[in-house]
Amino acid sequence: MREQRDAAAAAPAHERAARGRSSSPPGRSALAFVVMVGVASFFADMVHEGAHSTNGTWLSVFGASALAVAVISGVGEWCGYLIRLVSGYASDRSGHYWLWTIGGHVVNCGAVPALALIGSWQAAAPLIVLERVGKGMRNPPRDAMLAHAGTTAGQGRVFAIREGIDQIGAVLGPLLVAFVLASRHDGFRLAYALLLAPGVLCVATFVWGWRRFPTPRSFEAQADGEEPVVPGQVRRLGLREFPSAFWLYLAAMGLVAFGYADFNLIAWRMYQHHMDVVTIPILYAVAMATAGSSASVFGRWMDRRGLPVLMVAVVIAACSPPLLFLGNPSVGLSVAGMALWGVGYGIQDSLMSAPVATVIRDPRARSWAFGVFNACYGCAWAMGSIVLGALLYTRSVVALVAVAMCAQLLALPMLAAAGRVIGFVRAA
Repeated sequence: MREQRDAAAAAPAHERAARGRSSSPPGRSALAFVVMVGVASFFADMVHEGAHSTNGTWLSVFGASALAVAVISGVGEWCGYLIRLVSGYASDRSGHYWLWTIGGHVVNCGAVPALALIGSWQAAAPLIVLERVGKGMRNPPRDAMLAHAGTTAGQGRVFAIREGIDQIGAVLGPLLVAFVLASRHDGFRLAYALLLAPGVLCVATFVWGWRRFPTPRSFEAQADGEEPVVPGQVRRLGLREFPSAFWLYLAAMGLVAFGYADFNLIAWRMYQHHMDVVTIPILYAVAMATAGSSASVFGRWMDRRGLPVLMVAVVIAACSPPLLFLGNPSVGLSVAGMALWGVGYGIQDSLMSAPVATVIRDPRARSWAFGVFNACYGCAWAMGSIVLGALLYTRSVVALVAVAMCAQLLALPMLAAAGRVIGFVRAA
């Protein structure tokens, strides 16, 4: 008995932690982990979505042009997605998923309050880009940890739960900004400064989660005869080793990203057409509410039906550009447009990752796969932002709408082809 106790004490920490959870049903522990990530993401979304709801207006107040807003948004998204290639591989290689996740949130949540200190759009630009970089650092390792839980609880369900919880924060953040702007003339600085509080709570929650769930890989459902994977193991797939379904799906989502207008450009247009600065973040809150509710519905549906569900969401989102860009922006049309836009945002911000986790079966390669996927996706987003904002908006709004809609709709046949290969496994 003493020898057994000594052997147990000498076991690696990740093995002891996994055994400590063995008394609880795996599905219940996995769901508890997912809810914890959702709560932390709730605070994170208060910060970066609160800022995102007013960044375009803030840039416009400082005199930034549509070209400047488009370039800042595009470069920010490109850098944010490109860094995922690094964080995805590095977290798989080292097994330090928590360090990369927490570090990314520190950068993400720290850049936003710093916007309260700037005095020109040129000074705001690097902070807006840095906030996107922080988001990019955190997402592949966080999604890889969620994917481990998804093998037990269902991939679509897991990503939908996280998205549903954090979208509550995505609604409250813009509403907080709107309240501050309504209470104080030129309250932008105070609004950015107040977002420091949920940022601190976000990081504190993730630190607590690290102590409570030190090895999320223990949630991984093992197939019969398959050897368990321990932290630190990594399999870096060569690009030729990725299955064809991965590339088909990536091409489809790249077209969606290319045609998806960034809210900074939408907000810039609203402000230029004299929409009240308080109304703009409220409209963004409408989009976030739609994103959260639609992600929850589409996530469970996607576990049962697969990629055709994602195709429905793409069609819905592709109907938003005419409402948001044609004619003078009225509140009624803007609400409808932002609701449709929010469906696409919810899918891209969360459920987009679920098919990648399904295609890449090896858990040692998932974070790297997320990095490759997101780096390419970010390039498409950056090119789309520049084309829509710099090349089209200043010349022809009709052309902007046509390109945005056509790019997203062209993704449908590729999604259909990928859907014939990708299968979703329902959790028991």
